[in-house]
Amino acid sequence: MTVTYVIDGNEIGTLEDFWDVVGRTIGVDGYFGRNLDAFADCLSGGFGTPDDGDFLIEWRNHEVSRRELGYPETVRQLERRLARAHPTNREQVAAELADARAGKGPTVFDRLVDVIEERHPGGLRLA
Repeated sequence: MTVTYVIDGNEIGTLEDFWDVVGRTIGVDGYFGRNLDAFADCLSGGFGTPDDGDFLIEWRNHEVSRRELGYPETVRQLERRLARAHPTNREQVAAELADARAGKGPTVFDRLVDVIEERHPGGLRLA
């Protein structure tokens, strides 16, 4: 039986909000981690999702999330990442930040959708 996890975009204004919502909805005991790697692991099964991979994520009001997790939030997240980036990664993060400030490149929303589609192909319904 397919398990459906419902994410409500109306509850998501920042990436931190997304982690909270996903933790409550999908995570083990309300938590799975607060980064893309942990999210990808969660989608692989056994970290809150069924081991057999029989689940669907229904992202309701996703257009709200698309807007809220757009370039301004992407810039904010990249500024935070740049502040703590290892010196060998600073140039790459700075380039991503410059692109985001110019309204180019993937947004936070795009990256989240990409992770879902890569780790769980066909397992996302945008509603």
